[in-house]
Amino acid sequence: MNGHRWRWVRRIEELDPIRDHHEIHRITATYEFPWDYQRSLELALFRTYCVPSISALLDATGEFRDRPQQRYDDTALLMAELTDHGYDSERGREALRVINRAHGRYAISNDDMLYVLSTFVYEPIDWLDRFGWRRLSDAERIAAFCFYREVGARMGIRDVPEGYDDFRRFKLDYERETFRYSDTNRRIGEYTLELMCSWYPRVTRPAVRVAVRGLLDEPMLSAFGFAPAPRWVPPLERAALRARAAAVRRLPPRRPSGLTALATNRTYPGYPDGYRPSDLGAPPPPADLDERWLARPRRNGPVAS
Repeated sequence: MNGHRWRWVRRIEELDPIRDHHEIHRITATYEFPWDYQRSLELALFRTYCVPSISALLDATGEFRDRPQQRYDDTALLMAELTDHGYDSERGREALRVINRAHGRYAISNDDMLYVLSTFVYEPIDWLDRFGWRRLSDAERIAAFCFYREVGARMGIRDVPEGYDDFRRFKLDYERETFRYSDTNRRIGEYTLELMCSWYPRVTRPAVRVAVRGLLDEPMLSAFGFAPAPRWVPPLERAALRARAAAVRRLPPRRPSGLTALATNRTYPGYPDGYRPSDLGAPPPPADLDERWLARPRRNGPVAS
């Protein structure tokens, strides 16, 4: 194996996972595993819709019914701004203002916010443990945790666990407590599934629907009320993803391009002429939205960045 393939690993080994957590996470997400991070974060967002309190709000706003591609584009790009540029950079602070303004309009529980944050840490890690061309180092895992802990602090999310294992335990416990079927889960799940299918030629979409269901675990399938894929589909997908990983392992290191290149690729086509973070984000709540979904003034609201 050409040692040049491990140049980024050697760079990570020179860094401290706590002090240099943004640099390590940026290398991992944008240089080493950009495709895997994109796929796993798509599934991370999908996973959050299994919580009825989250899906009910999304269903009430109508945004996933009317503008699912834009909602996916904006969420992916705002998080990519933080990864590419850092949460304390000019663009990072601008992205956080957009995120905090959008969340601050609605009555969202701290635990739901904390759960969504946890999926950004652990879903990519779990994906890479199964399908990455190499396993993540301990430094990369801790750096991802530290990075999103700092993002959470700037979003005003309270009670983020202090330790990597504690935060994972919170995530797993929250899923056991909250994942259950609801009609709003199913509607948001169907909108999202159809969005994913829309990224591919029409003739392939029935196969894409089956393939996506094959990537969902039993708790997700139950929470959405989706039928499982045929038994042969998940093993075939795992084999294909591991074959891809074996091929990627033999490629030279990627040149940095940044996750915000998502703005102009096939999957995220919403901003072909570029954008500023302030161009992103959901519109104000619809005028006829039930008041129970609207935020009330709070002492410990989102942090203005």
